[in-house]
Amino acid sequence: MSTSVLPQTTAWTVDPVHSVAEFKVKHMMISSVKGHFAGIRGTLTLDGEDVTRSRVEASLDAASITTGDSQRDAHLKSADFFDVDKFPELTFVSRRFSRREDGSLEVAGDLTIHGVTRAVVFSGECPSDPVRDPWGSDRIGLEATARINRKDFGLNWNAALETGGILVGDEVAISLDVQFVKA
Repeated sequence: MSTSVLPQTTAWTVDPVHSVAEFKVKHMMISSVKGHFAGIRGTLTLDGEDVTRSRVEASLDAASITTGDSQRDAHLKSADFFDVDKFPELTFVSRRFSRREDGSLEVAGDLTIHGVTRAVVFSGECPSDPVRDPWGSDRIGLEATARINRKDFGLNWNAALETGGILVGDEVAISLDVQFVKA
């Protein structure tokens, strides 16, 4: 008879109402345009004894992109950028969780945008301690950031500026603030 104790693993689902996936990219090389995607979906399998044995899978509705300008949003949804009719989702599947010396967390995995999958590393805080909401559900939060080159994902459209330079920067900063509910 074995007396070993299995690690405490818990399943969590993304609460899309209390979660946000934001991005920022240079516009005309002088300022940044910010936007976000709505409707984050996903699951986190959290190992309470060793966070490095955890897993996460998440997806976003590409057509939910919002930047505050309907014309720009329509252009971003078009074949010039996300081509949402052909590629309706952006997805992330973790491959490795690791702790950094400062106690923060790195989550390496596969990010798929526009039908192209690339390895990406998100850096952030370890999941918060669980909190019970007024309706009896346990919740945790997780914040993470990453930087990608949009051209690595086939998002190549651009326009040259008359004064030199380009209309849309290549580097995109991604910021996630996600709340999970215990499944």
